[in-house]
Amino acid sequence: MSKMIIIHEKPKDIENFEKHYFGVHIPLAKKLPKLTGASVHRVVGAQHTDNEPYLVVEVEFMNSEDLHAAMASPEGQAVSEDVKNLIPFMTKRPSILILE
Repeated sequence: MSKMIIIHEKPKDIENFEKHYFGVHIPLAKKLPKLTGASVHRVVGAQHTDNEPYLVVEVEFMNSEDLHAAMASPEGQAVSEDVKNLIPFMTKRPSILILE
């Protein structure tokens, strides 16, 4: 299994971030080819960090080839392009981790 973990810091405009994220961005991500699972978790506490994590998103694929192919697909490009629409609401860009 291969996963992409996205960690969003607390947005400066929570209301508009969530409106766009859950209304537009997540529906785009659900269209990724060969997606085997996805989940969004709200952070209720964090230790040993100066960051303010807000959401942790997990996107799962069978293997790294499927993950990379999905992100290179038209659907993956649409998800990546949509990030620019979230930037005005964020304090900083999300951290993205790729796991095997």
